[in-house]
Amino acid sequence: MAASGMFRSVHLWLAAAWAMSLTTLGFFVVPMLFAKLPSPAIAGGMAAQLFAAQTGVSVVCALLLLMTFRSEKLAPSSRVIPSCTLLALAGALLALLVEFGVSPHIVARDNLALWHGVGSAMYFAQWVCALLVFGKLANAASASPAGPDAERDAQRDI
Repeated sequence: MAASGMFRSVHLWLAAAWAMSLTTLGFFVVPMLFAKLPSPAIAGGMAAQLFAAQTGVSVVCALLLLMTFRSEKLAPSSRVIPSCTLLALAGALLALLVEFGVSPHIVARDNLALWHGVGSAMYFAQWVCALLVFGKLANAASASPAGPDAERDAQRDI
C-alpha cells in the first residue's frame, strides 16, 4: 500500500526535481561560477554547459510529468491536469528555445546584452512554470489526502 502511494505521488516528485534543479542552477551555481572562477569567459563557458544539461533535465521532467498525467494509476486530481499540462509544455518549450534559439547567440557573443536578457527572462519564465506545476500538484495532493483514486472510489461506493 505504501509503495503504491509513493508511486502515485511521482508527479509531485518530478515537479519538485524540475523546480529545484532550475532554482539551484540559476540562483546558486551559475552566480557562484562568476564569483569564484578567474574570468567571466571561463565562467560563461561552464555556465553554458550546465544550462545545456539543465535543458535535458527540464525536458525529461516535463515529459515524464505529461506521461503521469495520462496514466490512470499515477495521475493527480483531474482538475489540475489541464493547467499543469499547459505549464509543463510551456516550460519544456522555453527550455528548448533557450538552448537552441538563444544560447547560440550568447556563445557567439552576438549582441550579448540583448540575448543574455532574453535568455534570462525565458529561464525565469521556465522556473515560474515549474513552480506553478509543483504548487498546483502539491495543493491537489493536500486537498485529497487519500490520493488520486479517492474520487473514483467514492463514486464507486455510491
